Amino acid sequence: MFSKRLILLLLLFFTPHLSAATGEGEIALIDMTGSIFGILALVIFVIGYIFVLGEEFIHLRKSKPIMVAAGLIWLLTGIAYALSGDELTAGLAVRQYILEYAELFLFLLAAMTFITTMEERLVFAALRSWLVVQSFSLRKIYWITGLLAFFISPIADNLSTALLMGAVVLAVGNSYHKFVTVSCINIVIAANAGGAFSPFGDITTLMVWQKGLVQFEDFLLLFFPALITWFIPAFLMNRVIEDGPPSGETNLLHMKKGAVTIIIIFLFTIALSVASHSLLHLPPVLSMMTGLGILKLFGFYISQQAPISQDQGHIHHYQAENMQTHEQSKGDHADVIRRFNIFKVVERSSWDTLMFFYGVVLCVGGLATLGYLTLLSEFMYQGLGATTANILVGVASALIDNIPVMFAVLSMEPDMNVQQWLLVTLTAGIGGSLLSVGSAAGIALMGQAQGVYTFMSHLKWSWAILIGYGSGILTHLYISGLL
Repeated sequence: MFSKRLILLLLLFFTPHLSAATGEGEIALIDMTGSIFGILALVIFVIGYIFVLGEEFIHLRKSKPIMVAAGLIWLLTGIAYALSGDELTAGLAVRQYILEYAELFLFLLAAMTFITTMEERLVFAALRSWLVVQSFSLRKIYWITGLLAFFISPIADNLSTALLMGAVVLAVGNSYHKFVTVSCINIVIAANAGGAFSPFGDITTLMVWQKGLVQFEDFLLLFFPALITWFIPAFLMNRVIEDGPPSGETNLLHMKKGAVTIIIIFLFTIALSVASHSLLHLPPVLSMMTGLGILKLFGFYISQQAPISQDQGHIHHYQAENMQTHEQSKGDHADVIRRFNIFKVVERSSWDTLMFFYGVVLCVGGLATLGYLTLLSEFMYQGLGATTANILVGVASALIDNIPVMFAVLSMEPDMNVQQWLLVTLTAGIGGSLLSVGSAAGIALMGQAQGVYTFMSHLKWSWAILIGYGSGILTHLYISGLL
């Protein structure tokens, strides 16, 4: 008993006793930034994120270290509050962040399932093969893949879009490395820019939309700034391409049965989510899960139909190019039917991304509960001003994943109008294009075009991307009247 009290006294010695005043209904937070617990939590987060940044070198999935860091940070947060005489706040706070993550998790799970199902039905493979067999010139392929990446990413995620267009570039570029390099850079910029003017284009825009800070129609105000962000560097890089005929041939693939219906269900689900959120103020995840239920029903219908013998080869062909490794059913009629199972499709969703997102939300939430985001918000948004702070958010997202950066901003809850929230949405989306490691699209293409599209080859064109970044920001400031 004596030793237990001694340990508590020692811990209390290192824990500052600070009071916090809060408004009615709010969680009372205590400033723990100067305590041993706050310092340890920050160190743990930094170490965890170093492992995240080194994923490509140590081949450790980014979700693993950040999930461990999240658990340790909240243990320290709970101990710190308990020793300060508050045994309720830490528990209430972590439940709030878990609830917020759960809503985003279900939304993303539904969206990823739709995209993965369309991949399984060869929707994207059919588009890719059509582009290749058209025999467009290399310069046309460059512009077409950029345009398609810009307009597909607002509906699909930028990662899937980048992989799809990257497959086209690699198929027609062959050994012409300069074309492959600038085309990959072009695709990364276009996919990130396109995802900035739609809630469905990126996790960061989704978070802002679900928070109710920006309405769906307001995101369209970012269309021209995002377009300029992509077009200027695309035009500057276009000059180095020596125009000529493409190389490589492929057979024209066709979408599998039910693909068109699945596309229609997906578009209906998006429309339902937007309408219910805007008109009825219901959370978008409700409509997304309803659409997922409809997809599951249609999946059952597909599974009862007679299989098409050529489907299996098409699945292997497409998934091999996208580096997806999962077993395909072979053999008798029953095995082929079991191949389309909506639960199997869900298994192929990007669980590492979803678990990484969990770790990020909990890590940032723990640091916020300890008081770090309050200090950061005072420095950035009160000291530097909203416009400067939001521009720096974009630069930071080139070095750090834009998910924790945007979640940190949302957790700070700075007092900004819609135009400033649109600005930070734009910068967080397009800032990741400044470096190849700044976005999921860039990292994925470095793996797909390994040895050709690299960190250094992207860095050589960062000056052009920076011009586009600045031009897009100026365009938004001018349109919104902030300039």
